[in-house]
Amino acid sequence: MPVPQTDMLARYQRYRRFVEPGLWIVFLCMQALTNSRISWLDQMRQGTHLEWWKPVVWEWSSCMVLLLLIPAVIGFEIRLPLRWGLMRRNLRWHFIASVVFCLVHVSAMVALRKLAYFSQNQDYNFGNWWHELGYEYLKDIRTYFAIIIAVSFYRLILLRWQGEASLLQEPDIGQPVESVERPERFLVRTLGKEFLLPAAEIEWIQAWGNYVNLRVRGHDYPLRSTMAAIERRIDPKRFVRIHRSYIANLDFVVEIEPLDSGDARAKLRDGQQIPVSRRYRDELRKLAVL
Repeated sequence: MPVPQTDMLARYQRYRRFVEPGLWIVFLCMQALTNSRISWLDQMRQGTHLEWWKPVVWEWSSCMVLLLLIPAVIGFEIRLPLRWGLMRRNLRWHFIASVVFCLVHVSAMVALRKLAYFSQNQDYNFGNWWHELGYEYLKDIRTYFAIIIAVSFYRLILLRWQGEASLLQEPDIGQPVESVERPERFLVRTLGKEFLLPAAEIEWIQAWGNYVNLRVRGHDYPLRSTMAAIERRIDPKRFVRIHRSYIANLDFVVEIEPLDSGDARAKLRDGQQIPVSRRYRDELRKLAVL
C-alpha cells in the first residue's frame, strides 16, 4: 500500500535536520575528491611533478571552509530574502555579503593550507594577494549565489510536497458559492492532487517572508500573502492577532501564560505554544473569555 504524501512528509521532517547537512557534506566531499584528481592530472599532463597530497590539500581546504560557511549564507538569505518584491532592496546587501564570504573563505583556506604544508616541512605560497583575491572572488560570488539558488529550489520542492494554499477565486460564470472576501475554505495544491482546507481548522497563522503559513494538524500550508492582507480577510470573531508574526484561532487556545517580560504564551489544544506580545495580550484575554 503506498504511503500517503502527508505521512511521507512527516517522516521526512523527523530526519530533515540530518538530511539537509548530509546532502551538503556528500556533495562537497564528492567535489573535493573529483577536483583533487583533476588538479593532479592537469599537472601531470603539463609535465609538472606534483606530490599527490598537494592538490588534496588545495581542494579539501576550500571545501571544508565552504561547508562551514553554508549555514551563514542560508541564515543571511532568510533574514534578507531574494524574492520578488524584495529583490531590489536586498540584492545589494548580498553582494556585500559575497565579498565577506570570499574574504573569510580565502583567509581560512590559506591558513589551512599553510598548516598542512608546515606539517610536511614546506611553505605554502598563495601568491600576490590582490591578484589572487580578484580571481577567487569571481569563483566565490558564483558559489555564494549558487548556494542561494540551490536552497531556493529545495524550498520550492518542499512547498510543492507539503502543499501550497491559495484563496478561492470568483468563478468565471455565475455567483461564488461562498464569500470570496471572507473565505471559509482555502484551496491547497500538493503533488498530484488538490483539496479544500476549511478556515475553521486553521490553528494559527505565522508570517514567513512573502508567505504566511497556515498551521493545520501539525502541517504548514504556505499562502502567498502578507499578515495584514490575510488578517483583513479572515473572520475577526475567530481569528485574532496576538503577535507581529502570529494570528491565533481562538477555538484552539486553551490557556494564556503570562511571562515576566510582560509578554505571554498561548497554549493550544495539542500542547503547542505560540508567543503573545504585550501589545496584543489584553485583547486576547478579553476575546478568549468571551
